[in-house]
Amino acid sequence: MIAFLGLGRMGAPMAGRLVAAGYKVTVWNRTPRAPEGATVAGSPAAAAEAELVITMLSDPEAVRRVLTEALPGLRPGTLVVEMSTIGPEAVAGLRELLPAKVGLVDAPVLGSVEPARDGTLTVLAGGAPEDLARCREVLEVFGRVREAGGPGAGAALKVAVMSALVPAQVLLAETLARAEAGGVDAGALLDVLGGTPLGGLVERVRPAVENGPPGTRYALGLAAKDLTLASPGAGTIAAAARDRLQEAAAAGLGGADLTAVFGHLRAAGRTEDGAAGRADAAGHAENRTAGGADAAGRTEERAGTAGEPARSRGVAKVNPASVPATNGRYSHATKAAGLLFVSGQVALDGEGRVVGEDDMTRQSEHVMELLARILADQGCTFDDVTHIRTHLTDMSRLLEYAAVRGRYITGEPPASTTVEVSRLFQPGLLIEVEVIAALPAGR
Repeated sequence: MIAFLGLGRMGAPMAGRLVAAGYKVTVWNRTPRAPEGATVAGSPAAAAEAELVITMLSDPEAVRRVLTEALPGLRPGTLVVEMSTIGPEAVAGLRELLPAKVGLVDAPVLGSVEPARDGTLTVLAGGAPEDLARCREVLEVFGRVREAGGPGAGAALKVAVMSALVPAQVLLAETLARAEAGGVDAGALLDVLGGTPLGGLVERVRPAVENGPPGTRYALGLAAKDLTLASPGAGTIAAAARDRLQEAAAAGLGGADLTAVFGHLRAAGRTEDGAAGRADAAGHAENRTAGGADAAGRTEERAGTAGEPARSRGVAKVNPASVPATNGRYSHATKAAGLLFVSGQVALDGEGRVVGEDDMTRQSEHVMELLARILADQGCTFDDVTHIRTHLTDMSRLLEYAAVRGRYITGEPPASTTVEVSRLFQPGLLIEVEVIAALPAGR
């Protein structure tokens, strides 16, 4: 029997492949869920009463916490296969945590959600030869297995690979942002780069550059975590890329696909250009003011009467390119009087298809990612949200939504309203969320 602990974006399809391959699988997840055909355990310890225990979790702390909870269920001879990206030091810590008669293999993977579903991941496995031999057949269900060496070698190889792959993508995003700010056409730049050794990466990210990021395959926040493992200090290219990603995550994009960094850096470039333009305009204004009292008098005349300010009091419509376009009958957001009013967001992709049929967790993630992108477009994060209103078609699934929301709203929560509705405007939709946020000064 195999125990699988952690059913996130990667874990759920991987556990499903084991079931499809004919293995008896018991699963545990903090938010209860399971692929069809698997048995659900009520705790990590209950699930861990198996010959093979696989963990696929978000970070070193989560892995250590879950395996600590699993300890009472582990038996002598059980083999733990740790498949998260946690780094070799954390793997060494797990070896100290686990009983001596429990084996440990570190086997992180290369690839995202689609390869996890298709069984085309690359598995980087480290461990004692006898332990690798015990689990190799199971690991081959997930894709191609590359034995990296002894204990910790798989984790070390994964971190090394990510310290090259992720910074390359961040560098490309920064290059595009700076080139566009200098008047270079993004499409032309991609075409030229496509004919260089960077061509494979360019074609991979081109759809996100042209159409906005897809549904999350490799979360930006996880990429930032991986680079923190790869380069915890400063002074390296990986560390600089890590800092860029941490800035994007702080802007609310942690749950978005890594390719959201392209829109984030483009928006940051526009903001910097706008700030420079405003500073230049301020300098010209000072020069004009120095022209004398007559200029001041004309300014007062243009301002109008009864205290009406010269600037517009109108409402601005907001429709960021980072999210799918609306149907034309509403705007994604409006801003007025220092506030941003974001329309209800639902789990529809760019073609109008429902994302995550009957999957409250997936729909909640999609909705929160859309909200994060709209907020980021206006320089906001979830910390700026003053009120959040949620519509659920089934209030019994509130905890599934709450678990996702808690990953995005991590500070002091805003005012909140949650209501149950009989249905939303398209069949299959389970949730709709709208927010109001305070805009930064100058927006």
